[in-house]
Amino acid sequence: MRLEARPSDSPVLAHVNSIPVLPFGTRSRREVVTLYGQADTQALALALAATFESERMEASTSSVVRHLGVWPDRGAVGDSAWRDGATGRLVTRDLDIPLPTLEARATELLGACGATIRRVAAGLAMPDWPEGTERALTFSLAGNASGGGQPNDEDGVESWLDSIRQADAYSYDEPEAD
Repeated sequence: MRLEARPSDSPVLAHVNSIPVLPFGTRSRREVVTLYGQADTQALALALAATFESERMEASTSSVVRHLGVWPDRGAVGDSAWRDGATGRLVTRDLDIPLPTLEARATELLGACGATIRRVAAGLAMPDWPEGTERALTFSLAGNASGGGQPNDEDGVESWLDSIRQADAYSYDEPEAD
């Protein structure tokens, strides 16, 4: 999760880019969500909804790469690409997720793990980030929010808080209790 200044020529809320599993298996699949402008809970929920909806639309393969833009009036638009396992050919697909679909999934996510989403947005909006530091946090939603199970808001919250305290290799000491 990253926060950047809003591009002056675009009303885009967020970009979602996937990072596939490396061939030698050193990293699991990840989604990089970049919010633009203010760290807003609703914009974050829409961007997360775009990740889940785009994953739901695709065949389950660890090598798929997705690039999506999330717009406030249009929904999510982008594409995905992967290598066909049988032929080795590059397969591409346009993705277009309507705003009502994103809003419905965002509402579901906020209902299931709203506290975590609000904490991430608040962490990105914290005013005391060191100057010149990229505002970026790593977190995961436990469970399977794209179907089957629901994310569990309590799983991983402490490790998420630790990631805030150590963002970009800066440590923040907590005051000791007397």
